[in-house]
Amino acid sequence: MTFCLGMKLDSGLLAIADTRITSGTEFITARKLTIHQHNHHSLFLMTSGLRSVRDKAVTYFEEVLEEQAGQFDKLYKAVNAFSFQVRRVAQEDGEALRNANIWFNLYAIVGGQLENDKEHKLYMIYPEGNWIESTPASPYYVIGETGYGKPILDRALHHTDSLPWALKVGFLAFDATRTSATDVGFPLDMVVYHKDTFRMTESRFNREDFNEASKWWQEWIRRGLNEIPAVWFDSIYSRLEDGSFEEKF
Repeated sequence: MTFCLGMKLDSGLLAIADTRITSGTEFITARKLTIHQHNHHSLFLMTSGLRSVRDKAVTYFEEVLEEQAGQFDKLYKAVNAFSFQVRRVAQEDGEALRNANIWFNLYAIVGGQLENDKEHKLYMIYPEGNWIESTPASPYYVIGETGYGKPILDRALHHTDSLPWALKVGFLAFDATRTSATDVGFPLDMVVYHKDTFRMTESRFNREDFNEASKWWQEWIRRGLNEIPAVWFDSIYSRLEDGSFEEKF
């Protein structure tokens, strides 16, 4: 599986992607996050789904960028170009995949800012090639293993938050996913984009880089349980102590 998270804040963009690929009983490491930038054109691309169709679509897209990069002055145009390649691969390989009982499931997140964009943008692309754009009400997209980190993102992330804050929230969302899903894991790739800079910064982290933070978070959760207001629990606990619990239920 995969964990790819894109976040759009007023101050910029963040992208986080794990690198674990599951192949039978083996775990393989491979990049799921790529950067494409030159001059005043800067974007990142993350994908989840069947690796073979991902590689094919990205290869086609990179060829288009090489040949037609000057035509993409706004990010949505580049998104349209990648969406076309997704549909192209689905048409080329879809029947063979269906015959093998494999579902075409390529999802993608694209973020960045091109020359004529008034601000940085974030999009999610579906296997059908259609897409949606992030808004202040929905400042993030997750593809792959979406369930484990979503509660943290929904509770803690707002579009007005700072980039350092969002990095912490993104890490916690990844850590929750990594803890519960064995097919998501390190190394972890991160990209940071400050608005209007047209330059992305990429970093890769291994498990040991986050051991201290992960351990602190685990201990804090356990300590925090003792501080949760729980008047509702007192009545249950008192019945457990006096043996009247079964009579009430």
